[in-house]
Amino acid sequence: MGSVRSHRYSIVSSEEDGMKLATIAVPNGYGNGNVNKVHTEHQQQSRFVSKDGHCNVQFINMSEKGQRYLADIFTTCVDIRWRWMLLIFCLSFLLSWLFFGLVFWVVALCYGDLENETQMCVSNVDSFTAAFLFSVETQTTIGYGYRYVTEECPVAVFMVVFQSIVGCIIDAFIIGAVMAKMAKPKKRNETLVFSHYATVAMRDGKHCLMWRVGNLRKSHLVEAHVRAQLLKSRTTAEGEFIPLDQVDIDVGFDSGIDRIFLVSPITIVHEIDEDSPFYEMSKQELERSEFEIVVILEGMVEATAMTTQCRSSYVASEILWGHRFEPVLFEEKNYYKVDYSRFDNTYEVPSTPTCSARELAEKKSNASSSRNSFCYENEVALEKVEMEEEFEEEENREMRDVEVGALEDINTDVVSDSECNLDSLPLESRPLTAESEI
Repeated sequence: MGSVRSHRYSIVSSEEDGMKLATIAVPNGYGNGNVNKVHTEHQQQSRFVSKDGHCNVQFINMSEKGQRYLADIFTTCVDIRWRWMLLIFCLSFLLSWLFFGLVFWVVALCYGDLENETQMCVSNVDSFTAAFLFSVETQTTIGYGYRYVTEECPVAVFMVVFQSIVGCIIDAFIIGAVMAKMAKPKKRNETLVFSHYATVAMRDGKHCLMWRVGNLRKSHLVEAHVRAQLLKSRTTAEGEFIPLDQVDIDVGFDSGIDRIFLVSPITIVHEIDEDSPFYEMSKQELERSEFEIVVILEGMVEATAMTTQCRSSYVASEILWGHRFEPVLFEEKNYYKVDYSRFDNTYEVPSTPTCSARELAEKKSNASSSRNSFCYENEVALEKVEMEEEFEEEENREMRDVEVGALEDINTDVVSDSECNLDSLPLESRPLTAESEI
């Protein structure tokens, strides 16, 4: 399983590779044969999502990229790195001070404040440096001292008011962007972990794909739920090649098992049934396959109520067939103990079938039908024997009845013959006996 696989699809491919991919057609959609493999030699399989959750994607040839990013400047400021954010923070204030300092210097130059010291628009602004300092004092509300605006020039008064409004807008925007960037739940993902490997083992008599998630903080992840997607190349019936076809992997959405209470590490289970994309995949096919499983954990951070998303992925070489995770939760006297040193540990289960879930279901179905047919044949044979015994008993009963009837007829004939014989015999003459002899 740890062997180097050839590269089937590329995230950023050249135009020539794209034309080759577009002309490929195979009869099956998810076939594992060599016909539908499109790869570059001596390259490993590219990951769409890295183990730490970053997407391995580069955007090229985007038209009007700068204009689109500037149109959503707030999101751009929140997403950029801190070094660029600090640069924008400094430049926004510095450029606004320079701009209004230039404006006040031009006003002083136009109204003759540099030559006339009696009626000045801005008192004691006789150079660009003085105008710049007056701009800083105005926008930061330091307070006027040596330099201040007078009532002689309405333009100068208007610019002071306008600069104060612009300063408030800049403060609100920059502070809001910095606070939003600091409150981003992205760093919360550093304390949400996925197991390094996924496993395939039997659970409740069925093949199951399992991986483990954990929360390193004691603060909870509110409304936490998980989901997963299979990324694999596919060719449609019309011959269209899809380099990254996304298929949902059921982790209990209908039954609500996807919503978890993540206090201790939990093993996420995907039951490989008829609706699973792995239903026809055996151990040998897993070792030859090239795909990626993207796993996602989402929830609200308890401190800020902002939604965070933690991602990771598993390629085929990171799925261990016939393994289970070691237990990490142990019961003590008054509490439960979680040992994160066992978080990624697995142990082998030799009794795990190496066949696919479909083959296993067919074997069970055939065995069940064989047992049912055997029982049916026995029942038929037993019924046949019982019928034969009943038939024999009935024949014996009839024979006995016939014999008894024959014997009664014979006895009747004998009795009648005896009576007839007695009637036909003559009476013998006996001498008379005297009374004294009697």
